[in-house]
Amino acid sequence: MNKRLALPLILAVFIALPATRWITLSVLTDAFFQVAAFVFATLAIYYSLSSRISEHAISRFLSRHPAAEVGMAALLGALPGCGGAIVVVTQYTKGATSFGAVVAVLTSTMGDAAFLLLAQAPLDGLTVMGVSVVTGTLTGMLINTVHNYRDSTLEQTDGQSQPDDPEVTNVSQVAGHLSVWFWAVFAIPAVSIAGMLAFQIDVPGAFGLSESVWLTIGSALALCCITLWALSSRGQNYSSLMSEDKSEHPIIWQHKSAMDTQFVLSWVVVAFLLFELLVEIAGVDIANSLSSMGSGVVGLAILIGFLPGCGPQILVTSLYLNGAIPFSAQLGNAISNDGDALFPAIALSPRAALLATVYSAVPAVLVAYSYWWWFE
Repeated sequence: MNKRLALPLILAVFIALPATRWITLSVLTDAFFQVAAFVFATLAIYYSLSSRISEHAISRFLSRHPAAEVGMAALLGALPGCGGAIVVVTQYTKGATSFGAVVAVLTSTMGDAAFLLLAQAPLDGLTVMGVSVVTGTLTGMLINTVHNYRDSTLEQTDGQSQPDDPEVTNVSQVAGHLSVWFWAVFAIPAVSIAGMLAFQIDVPGAFGLSESVWLTIGSALALCCITLWALSSRGQNYSSLMSEDKSEHPIIWQHKSAMDTQFVLSWVVVAFLLFELLVEIAGVDIANSLSSMGSGVVGLAILIGFLPGCGPQILVTSLYLNGAIPFSAQLGNAISNDGDALFPAIALSPRAALLATVYSAVPAVLVAYSYWWWFE
């Protein structure tokens, strides 16, 4: 059974129920126009530029410049998405980079949550990226000095990665092609409407639409994206739920932008919907509840960062954008989380992955709690 299909089915049930219908329609519409549109625009620019950069060129640079590899690894990790981090982890398994570079890239990476933060709060996103690069570089250099770990099992396998379980089916291929066509048709209108909303323009009124028609259109588009995301993978394991879809090689930026936007949108809808249902129906004040935890909310965000994949991290970023958690918690989560790069690390070198995760937790605690202590 494709576990991804649970999300569009649950959303359909919520829409059918009178008690949750309008909350669900509103969340879907807001998530599509105020989040997915900006995320797609950011992804399209980013992937169209990064598709011109050769992974082999990066690999050669890392192997030929060992003195600069830690800083370069931290920069690659700070780039939105998980591509740069996966390159460094893969190079480590081949013996081309040091363990400090792995720690640096896992410390600095924020994964797909970076796209969401940059799209909704650009200054905060750039601040997190800058702090992550510095923290990752210093941590990686320190680790290379005190414990440049090398997994002996990698020498036996010559660093060759094991083939992934094939995820591509006829259904997922069709869903991928439809995703590209969907955004080719709706990207410009969606981004235009998102810009109008950003300038506080009454979009339904400007187009002469009633509130119900406006919500129907927005929620239909969002639900279509989420359904395409669900069908784009077999959804049979944890990684297929928590991480972005495997990219095509070479990267086709239109495909990658569409698929990753739908992944981010799906998790944003989960976060927004949980938030709204708890507030509106259960009467829970999430912001006050988390605020009452004091510094504990920072530790909670750091702990969530240990979970592999970008899905849980998008939840944390969504809470920050809703004002439910402070910036220190967002900062701690960004440093502690390893994004999708942890999956190949766990598969190829479990002990190295565990050590790197533990080592990246230390700067996450120090930086996040220092910010909380001095500024919050």
